Amino acid sequence: MATSETIPKTGLVHPNVQHDGGTVYATPYVAPAHGSIGLGERPEKFNGKDFKRWQYKMLLYLTTLNLARFLQEDASDLGENFDWQTVAAVDAWKHSDFLCKNYILNGLNNALYSMYNPMINGKTLWESLERKYKTEDSGSKKFVVDKFLDFKMVDSKTVISQVQEFQLILHDIHAGGMVLGESFQVAALIEKLPPTWKDFKNYLKHKHKEMKLEDLIVRLRIKEDNRQSEKKADVTVVSWETIVKRPLAPLPDK
Repeated sequence: MATSETIPKTGLVHPNVQHDGGTVYATPYVAPAHGSIGLGERPEKFNGKDFKRWQYKMLLYLTTLNLARFLQEDASDLGENFDWQTVAAVDAWKHSDFLCKNYILNGLNNALYSMYNPMINGKTLWESLERKYKTEDSGSKKFVVDKFLDFKMVDSKTVISQVQEFQLILHDIHAGGMVLGESFQVAALIEKLPPTWKDFKNYLKHKHKEMKLEDLIVRLRIKEDNRQSEKKADVTVVSWETIVKRPLAPLPDK
């Protein structure tokens, strides 16, 4: 027979309980590993942004603590004809759910902690966070996609400064969990060049050799430097021609 131990009188009891005469025994069970967390590291405090990444880390963390199931389970009802085993199982469930809920709460910043602390259990807390922030993540993704589609370069700014704006939009897209292949990024950047770059845009479009985004940006930088140098040279020539062609003022009569 397995080694037995008397149920502790703290009210936090083992889920597997046997009743024999007047004595209550508990059989061994696997408790949540509240010590070393192994694979899952405690996630940083959630501040209302990037919910999907935080949620994944928190789920992994709770899994290593054997608490993830309490995100989906409701407490069992004792009913009318309950025995010691049922009482012990429900009590143990409540204890583990309490831990689950508070691990999640401790993963929130102070403002969110105060807001979500009244939640009755881990499942309710988890679902409330999902309803609130998954919807906001979806709205944020739509905003970033719209920003990407609407982005178009203009002639009044330097191309390189606008390339940097384009790269920031790409960063936001990737941060939102969306993936754009490099070939697509290159084609999109070429398509978004300003009107006065039409000839160079057509030249790039008809190149058969595939380019990396980094290589394209280098070419755009070189092209812009050359265009600026040509403009300066044209201004110098025009100024000199103006000076040469200007009629000389008549000499005053003596």
